[in-house]
Amino acid sequence: MIEKLIEHRTIRKYKTFPVEEEMIHKILEAGCRASTTGNMQLYSIITTQDEKGKAALAPCHFNQPMVMNAPLVLTFCADFNRFNKWCKLSNAVPGYDNFLSFVTAAIDALLVAQNVTIAAESEGLGVCYLGTTTYLAGKIIDVLKLPKGVIPVTTLTIGWPDEHPEQVDRLPLEAIVHDETYHDYSDDEIITCY
Repeated sequence: MIEKLIEHRTIRKYKTFPVEEEMIHKILEAGCRASTTGNMQLYSIITTQDEKGKAALAPCHFNQPMVMNAPLVLTFCADFNRFNKWCKLSNAVPGYDNFLSFVTAAIDALLVAQNVTIAAESEGLGVCYLGTTTYLAGKIIDVLKLPKGVIPVTTLTIGWPDEHPEQVDRLPLEAIVHDETYHDYSDDEIITCY
């Protein structure tokens, strides 16, 4: 498993055949086993496979080709809509309309997205994270008909790779890991890292 993580590559070109429903179910099930805050599972995942749906989402992601090229697009959302409804049905007052709650739900959604990535790659699929999700979240909300309390956080395109790109550089561990307390960077260390 560690080797799979170390070998991660962003895939932007996919073969034309679909990801089977059984495979989608398997990777989503593995993804949803991710750790969550207080086991509240404050996320939802919207699957998009239909060409019309992908065409509606494409402008929300600056028309990057992989949105249309991938057989599967997953939008991961911070979701307090479901939990707030559960609170009300349980005669509890939901108090989750604040920034801290959004951050908590966003973390849950991102943990699930990473688990889905690992599960997909372990099955030979390729993925690409779309950082554009937060740029045009309002438009994505409209396209996916997300209710109040459901905010898109990240998107993954998934499919069978039709490329084997070089890995992109990562900062060395010395630039990221701090022992015991944070060690602020000197100008030389910053120049050396980047």
